[in-house]
Amino acid sequence: MRIASFNVENLFDRARLLGGDDWSTHRTLLEKYARLTRLLQRPTYTADDKALIALLLVDLGLEKSDSGTYVTLRQNRGRLLSRPRAGGLTVVAEGRRDWVGWLELRTQAVTELATHHTALVVHDLAADVLGVVEAESRIALQRFNVDLLRPVSDRIYGHVMLVDGNDDRGIDVGIMTRGDHPIEGIVSHVDDADLAGPIFGRDCPEYSVSLPGGGRLLVLVNHFKSKGYGKASESDTRRRRQAERVAEIYRQRRAEGHEHVVVLGDLNDFPGSAPLAPLLVGTSSAPSDLRDVSAHPSFDDGGYPGTYTTGRTANKIDYILCSPAVFTSITAGGIFRKGVWTASRRWEMYPTLTREQDAASDHAALWVDVDL
Repeated sequence: MRIASFNVENLFDRARLLGGDDWSTHRTLLEKYARLTRLLQRPTYTADDKALIALLLVDLGLEKSDSGTYVTLRQNRGRLLSRPRAGGLTVVAEGRRDWVGWLELRTQAVTELATHHTALVVHDLAADVLGVVEAESRIALQRFNVDLLRPVSDRIYGHVMLVDGNDDRGIDVGIMTRGDHPIEGIVSHVDDADLAGPIFGRDCPEYSVSLPGGGRLLVLVNHFKSKGYGKASESDTRRRRQAERVAEIYRQRRAEGHEHVVVLGDLNDFPGSAPLAPLLVGTSSAPSDLRDVSAHPSFDDGGYPGTYTTGRTANKIDYILCSPAVFTSITAGGIFRKGVWTASRRWEMYPTLTREQDAASDHAALWVDVDL
């Protein structure tokens, strides 16, 4: 059977803030969006809170209307603010209980050719079990399966599942499996928390997949905190917390008798990084026995070890990590890059991929063949 991981970067719609060319500007706006979202949850708004809320709303383009270029303010019941005719805005709510609503990132459509290239990648991967990162919803994943994959493939997926996570930008993780590999169990960790708060920005769902010859494969799909915005130290800390929790879940499942376990997805850091050490290395008292498929002698990276954009070593951020029983059963593995744009033509692309915005993703897909 073939197991694969692919960050599709949204199938149909993507937040405008995540799709622009000027990342430095959008990074600042995303930070303000996140800060305002947290601020609005306070039970009571002080005078300083109200002043900061007003300032952030203006910065996000919401001074004159509830609908800005990148963000929409939903005020379903009650009012957060008023906009006097003289101009400006005034926060009228005294706290979270005075109004019902939220901030919502506006989206834009992914190009039709980009989604077609995504379908080609999934078809050419021909995975029996595919971990999907950055999919909008289960409905979007199912639409992709039926409406886009069917026209280019003689076999679509019989099982499609996605558990809505903690990220309100529509970048969740899911799984697609062939008909003879049904999903027989799901465990969500969307509510996992420690003293610092929620651990997973999306989720770390566990999918128990039946094998045709009997037995089960346990697949943990992940998307760790990115380095895209926020303080580097805070991002590193969040990824380390996530790695520690996934390692804990993995050890627990192994202790319960699960031999065939795979942890896969976009971990947003390179193998030697400190944040990933709890998962990739472990500790002196609890060393990790997870093995990266790229360490297997049969693995072919095509001369570029990285999985993101240029393929350089520091851009190896996508993983398929295997328990010992899975790792010893590997027969082949590699990185599939035909849907990733490269201006320098470092690798073969689809003939119709002639501009960056039509790429299937800026992540290459990982795959591994195993004999279970």
